[in-house]
Amino acid sequence: MRHGKKFNHLGRKSAHRKAMLANMACSLIEHKRINTTLAKAKALKQFVEPLVTKSKEDTTHNRRIVFSKIRDKYSVTELFREVATKVGDRPGGYTRIIKLGNRLGDNADMAMIELVDYNETYNADKPAKKKSTRRSRSSKKAEAAVEAPKVAEAPAKKEESDSEKPETSQE
Repeated sequence: MRHGKKFNHLGRKSAHRKAMLANMACSLIEHKRINTTLAKAKALKQFVEPLVTKSKEDTTHNRRIVFSKIRDKYSVTELFREVATKVGDRPGGYTRIIKLGNRLGDNADMAMIELVDYNETYNADKPAKKKSTRRSRSSKKAEAAVEAPKVAEAPAKKEESDSEKPETSQE
């Protein structure tokens, strides 16, 4: 039965799993990409993305929360100084998992997990994407829409007034 199995335990006890994920997170922050098994990559993604989100707001409280998880001050410093500035405008999805095939020996599914903004081969040809979601309507478009009908109405009134004048002059 599936009771109490919300996440992959990776065949380890709790302390062993936390230490392994902390070490893998340190390696990911330091090297920007690592190769591991697919199951560990998925577990690492769930572990490291909330930490990157915390790093976007540089406060002492957030640094202490992140330090309690990864337990390496050099990685915490690099995360808050370099990674946070690079992913500052990204609303989530800081990591990418690329499947690499099966490992020789035990036939395990292998994957590469990387920080998305540090891959120059994928990001080189893509132009900077405009922000697509808007929180409110733009005031410039609303003003332009209001002004446009006034301009269109003004010549129409002149035509009407010109067409009325000859009629009145003929009578």
